[in-house]
Amino acid sequence: QFVESGGGLVQPGGSLRLSCAASGFTLDYYAIGWFRQAPGKEREGVSCISITGGSSNYADSVKGRFTISKDNAKNTVTLQMSSLKPEDTAVYYCGALTPYYTCSDYLEGEYDYWGQGIPVTVSS
Repeated sequence: QFVESGGGLVQPGGSLRLSCAASGFTLDYYAIGWFRQAPGKEREGVSCISITGGSSNYADSVKGRFTISKDNAKNTVTLQMSSLKPEDTAVYYCGALTPYYTCSDYLEGEYDYWGQGIPVTVSS
């Protein structure tokens, strides 16, 4: 099970911290991807972090504003979002990449686990 938390309503320019907590499996063997889907739009890859947490990548739309981190000891992945814009409004999902894949594949790879999705609304 992959449980997300931390979403909600925030004003433009504000910050939110999303978390995904894994239970029943260990994140030690998984790279983790974050995706989002806005109403009427296709799902968009946001970020990915490697198995060890030593490397990560970001979509151009969030680069410099979002930070992904992974704590294998706590079995948790976090997406810190800052300088939020209305266009960041979406439902956000975390996923555990099937171990065959790395973050270079995160947009097309297969996922063993998904979070339930958590809404983020950026509005004044």
